[in-house]
Amino acid sequence: MDHFLKKLISGGENQNLDFKYCVSDSRKIARTLSAFSNSNGGRILIGVRDNGNIAGIKSDEEIYMVDTAAHLYCRPDIAYTIKQHTAGGKTILEVEVLKGAKRPYQVKNENGRWVSYFRHLDQNLVANRVLLQVWRKEEKRKGVLVKFSKAENALMDYLKKNESITLSKFRKIARISSYKAEAILANLIIFRVLIMNASEKGFTYVLNPA
Repeated sequence: MDHFLKKLISGGENQNLDFKYCVSDSRKIARTLSAFSNSNGGRILIGVRDNGNIAGIKSDEEIYMVDTAAHLYCRPDIAYTIKQHTAGGKTILEVEVLKGAKRPYQVKNENGRWVSYFRHLDQNLVANRVLLQVWRKEEKRKGVLVKFSKAENALMDYLKKNESITLSKFRKIARISSYKAEAILANLIIFRVLIMNASEKGFTYVLNPA
């Protein structure tokens, strides 16, 4: 095993690295491809257990499963490169995915619904509508104008007294629709006024300390 790969594995799974023991379902690997494309890119090591032990791939079928995931279960298609490494007589696949230029990248789930994922630490989480708006606005590369109306001022006043706020709480204090609340939060994230915190439990928004 080369030094680069050994160093990667020793660091464990993280924001830009995911281990897969095997690929038995193209939809599952598609989630990781989507998450990396929608975030800052990353690598998937196939044939590596969660604890970093080398298992190796079983056959070239793994390569076909990745290609199916990228082109059949993702939209737009996701570009990737793939390399093979050998360690102790076992083969590891390294799939590298760059940050995409056409976000959001979606995955077709078991119900036929298209869902977008993003990478958060070592997890792939489903993107909410605020994050989808952020991506779309950023990809359009057009100027975003923010006017501080009553809603924005209510948000700032609340966050001066409270550590964080949820979308539903913002809607209530500002008395605005979900769509307008999502648009305001997205604009303030783009301007780095707010930071979005994510977990499996949901999303909260905090003032950017910088």
